[in-house]
Amino acid sequence: MEEKPHKRRVHYSGKYPKKFEEKYKEQNPEKYADTVAHVISKGSTPAGMHISIMVKEILDVLKIQPGEQGLDCTLGYGGHTRKMLEQLKGEGCVYGLDVDPIESAKTVERLRNAGFDENIFRFRLTNFANIDQVAKEAGKFDFVLADLGVSSMQIDDPKRGFSYKIDGPLDLRLDPEHGESAAERLHNITRDEFVGMMVENSDEPYAEEIADKVFMLMKKGDPMDTTTALRAAIESALWKLPKDEKADAVKKSCARVFQALRIDVNSEFEVLYTFLEKLPNILNPGGRVAILTFHSGEDRLVKKSFKEFKKAGIYSEIASDVTRPSAEECRVNPRSKSTKLRWAIRA
Repeated sequence: MEEKPHKRRVHYSGKYPKKFEEKYKEQNPEKYADTVAHVISKGSTPAGMHISIMVKEILDVLKIQPGEQGLDCTLGYGGHTRKMLEQLKGEGCVYGLDVDPIESAKTVERLRNAGFDENIFRFRLTNFANIDQVAKEAGKFDFVLADLGVSSMQIDDPKRGFSYKIDGPLDLRLDPEHGESAAERLHNITRDEFVGMMVENSDEPYAEEIADKVFMLMKKGDPMDTTTALRAAIESALWKLPKDEKADAVKKSCARVFQALRIDVNSEFEVLYTFLEKLPNILNPGGRVAILTFHSGEDRLVKKSFKEFKKAGIYSEIASDVTRPSAEECRVNPRSKSTKLRWAIRA
């Protein structure tokens, strides 16, 4: 049998690695637990990892019992899934769904290595808008979780193009193997459509100015195909702002514009609406659902759906208000700050 050549680790200059691909310790959390714990203690998320949000609050809502069948609609790093599997104590099953073929493969392997075989954990590479198809195969569910946030692993990887803070292709697709990238989307829409996208998806106050700058640059032949190119265009569009306000305004506008593009590229509102419409039909009587949202547009859709189905007698109980992460959780994991949890129980 031919021996595999030894692959040397990437070397970096300085005391600590700065580039994503150099952070070999943080990308192997099982192997370098001390390093990961140190990074988390400083209020950061280790590269290539995701810290699960509001785990206790979710488990309090779902009240998982051994023998039940559950569904994690957005598998991600698998942190929530693992905690739900542990509640089953070896009896029952959790189905995990995800559209990201890159990260989901790593997560499935991680869960298998932790002892969760096909009998108790089953993965399906599909969008959670397809929960009715999953239920046809699996039957109805006793508990369902949908965490609508983008995983930290996706944000941290420059090749995925989710973050304006690091240079990479302007992609933003949860499934990079299908559909238009954000760069392609920008080149295929009109200036007015881009304005509407920013206003509708992220309430961007400088949508007109940003669209004018982006489309002027593209008309001149400047490719808008990297994260840094779009960030530079946003910064240039806000040049008239007072100096003491500009840095913060650029940061916030970048976050909102990237969010607006991500929502559009992945049809996130359409997917969520379809999921919410199908959700009651895949729940057993008394089935519990918990949904984590990360911006007002998502939360409005969830709140409206829950209220309408409660009024129709389809849900027996719904959350009267959102639950937010504790101050301590926000300190340890700053990415949890915008999270809202809502829940419902099937009649």
